[in-house]
Amino acid sequence: MKKGQVTIKDIAKELNISCSTVSRALKDFPGISPKTRKAVVDLASKYNYRPNAIALSLRSQKTNIIGVIIPETVHFFFSTVISGIEDEAMSEGYNVMICQSNESYEREADSIDALMSARVDGLLVSISRETSDLKHLQKVREEGTPLVFFDRLVEGMNASSVIVDDYQGAYDATAHLIEQGCKNIVHLGGPENLILSRKRKEGYISALEDFNLPVDESYIVECREGNLEMAQAIFSELLKSGKPIDGVFANNDMTALGVMAAAKANKIKIPQELAIIGYSDWQFSAMLEPALSSVNQSGYEMGREAVRLIFQEINNEDEHRMSKISILDAEVVARGSSLRNH
Repeated sequence: MKKGQVTIKDIAKELNISCSTVSRALKDFPGISPKTRKAVVDLASKYNYRPNAIALSLRSQKTNIIGVIIPETVHFFFSTVISGIEDEAMSEGYNVMICQSNESYEREADSIDALMSARVDGLLVSISRETSDLKHLQKVREEGTPLVFFDRLVEGMNASSVIVDDYQGAYDATAHLIEQGCKNIVHLGGPENLILSRKRKEGYISALEDFNLPVDESYIVECREGNLEMAQAIFSELLKSGKPIDGVFANNDMTALGVMAAAKANKIKIPQELAIIGYSDWQFSAMLEPALSSVNQSGYEMGREAVRLIFQEINNEDEHRMSKISILDAEVVARGSSLRNH
């Protein structure tokens, strides 16, 4: 027997029987003698025979594979989303194929081409921070492939989405800082082209207004890359400006970590002099000193809900199906970096 993937033709040749007999024996069809069936099954097991997934998909028009595109695999939030996606998909007999855009529009477009070439039954996508041109996504819809967005809402697309209530999460995070006595709160925001960044900014502003605190645009700074190094540099410059700052609401936990690093470098006491809260509740947040307050996004449930939505699309024969937006709650997790009143 040749090395590599064994086919039905190889098994048939070795046993000197027809390919159709091998196929029927493997599927336990009637009319095959027990002796022949045993010989086929034993040989298939010996050579680790696996059915050709592409050939099966051509016959059934289904691959039972869902394609997933995420911005970053290292992001703890997205890893929890993937866990939810896999658990829900596998419970329905589906496998998951995951690609990482690394926050690049070009890699995202290439990944979609690759997944579409693999004939996935549906796509779950969280767009990159660079993505503004939607042609590659519109092509997916035009070809009739089910498409669901998660975490990052996309304007101008007739597709279902599952998101967290970023406005409410940001509002609650800012309100928490105010309740701890903060009056001069900086917001280090995410990329303005992402709707979730705009929603978090809106929630921050609304909380200030509801607590009768002034909204100072110079206290709102875009931290586009959302990483520790950029956040540390931006916040260090803000400190040099001499502005009174006693609180920070960061767009994500890595940004908050950069703020903490800048504060410690300037010997600013956390939370006594500066209260800090992030967003996403990464696993490391509880391990810092002080532990980082954050907003939990229910990543695992988001993944499961995204799969439920894609299954609704896969099983819906109606070409004029209505898109649906599923919104999950966000929850403030208060820890030492912001808790002054305890």
